[in-house]
Amino acid sequence: MRTVLITGASSGIGEACALELASEQNFRLLLCARRVEKLDELTQKIKHINPQTEVHTFKLDVRNADEVETTLGNLPAEWQQVDILINNAGLSQGLDPIQDGDIGDWDRMIDTNVKGLLYVTKYVVPMMASSEHAHIINLGSIAGKEVYPNGNVYCATKHAVDALNKAMRIDLLQKGIKVTAINPGMVETEFSEVRFHGDKDRAKAVYQGLTPLSGKDIADIVSFVLSRPKHVNINDILVMPTVQANGTIINRN
Repeated sequence: MRTVLITGASSGIGEACALELASEQNFRLLLCARRVEKLDELTQKIKHINPQTEVHTFKLDVRNADEVETTLGNLPAEWQQVDILINNAGLSQGLDPIQDGDIGDWDRMIDTNVKGLLYVTKYVVPMMASSEHAHIINLGSIAGKEVYPNGNVYCATKHAVDALNKAMRIDLLQKGIKVTAINPGMVETEFSEVRFHGDKDRAKAVYQGLTPLSGKDIADIVSFVLSRPKHVNINDILVMPTVQANGTIINRN
């Protein structure tokens, strides 16, 4: 039985990963997010899928280094060994040219996508010390492989994640910890709604006339990556909907 810690588990890809792994019946789920009410709802969904799945949820803002250290350091004893870390917490804010960007948006993206990933990884790696299945999966983006108009700071944060994937793989090699990057193109979650500050109509328009990836699609890939034998590591995956060629070229019906 492997213990999986998923950040940003309250919705989207994080929620989908929790549901997928619960269905496989050989994982214990350690789920965190800022919205605890959403985690409570997710727990009920998991128990419906598999009543035997052990679940522990807790509130965590990955942007706060002190909170990350204190919260992870004070988990119940039976949850203090982690086998798998899925660094899923991330967001985009705004879609403006650099000269018109909102500094608050920039800070939130950098603090969540880069610093939050670093904080959680720093304090979880020691919790993996005795694991035979230690594995870190970092959720990146097509935005970490290229840049697109008005994506400036978001793209910069995901390029940083891409670099950290490679650096982690080197630093953790001697510890036997696998490191995998999963970089999706367009996935229909709350991503666009958050990017556009709650403008649901603008967010919905992003996905009109096409079939994007779903959270379940990414969760399926996570499941595949975790199913590989011990001597096999999937270093880096770039996954796109069929209608998307790169960050900007899309075929809409």
